[in-house]
Amino acid sequence: MPLQITTNWRWKMSPHHVFWLKVFIHSVSLFFIGQLVYLTLSGGLGADPVEGISHYTGKAALNTLLFTLSISPVAKLLRAGMLVRVRRLLGLYCFFWAALHLGGYIALDLNFNWSLVINEIVSRPYLTLGAVSWTILFALAVTSPQGIQRRMGKRWQKLHNWVYVAAILIPIHYIWSVKSGLFEPIMYIFVTLGLLALRYNRFAKGFAARFTPIRVK
Repeated sequence: MPLQITTNWRWKMSPHHVFWLKVFIHSVSLFFIGQLVYLTLSGGLGADPVEGISHYTGKAALNTLLFTLSISPVAKLLRAGMLVRVRRLLGLYCFFWAALHLGGYIALDLNFNWSLVINEIVSRPYLTLGAVSWTILFALAVTSPQGIQRRMGKRWQKLHNWVYVAAILIPIHYIWSVKSGLFEPIMYIFVTLGLLALRYNRFAKGFAARFTPIRVK
């Protein structure tokens, strides 16, 4: 029987709390963007600044994705439903970092050589996983506005469930891309699996609904 954590305490959130939480998310994100700029200009990214930028932006995208996935379990634990209102903002910042990650690779590593970009993605499996993950994040970002959600209806939720695929592929992309120091990417995989395990019941219900035979009376 899966372990369930329950609490009688409830965090009574209001729109005011949501506003300031979003301000905090913007502030933290802008801090790390400023840190990236500072480290780039000051030579603080090591002997290979291109690799340093790639590593920084990739980890920022992965960390933000994990924070995004943690919102629903935390909201359920604290019984603070309004907390999910910051999930879209975190998701957009995740795509922002992923866009910087890909853009830096195309601009700094491959010098906008598009034929080489395609060849690299096709020939290197870890880049293939990264490209698939980026495509998923792109699709989620462009369909996140409420107007698009309403027009898509139930299809919107089906599309956004692909975030779980990206959450699995990105840590694999990370561990496949490093040459040494595997401890950190392996820990990311365990954290991701832990967050997905919290959604086990949801996945089980979804599969049961799909594969339960229809009884004809």
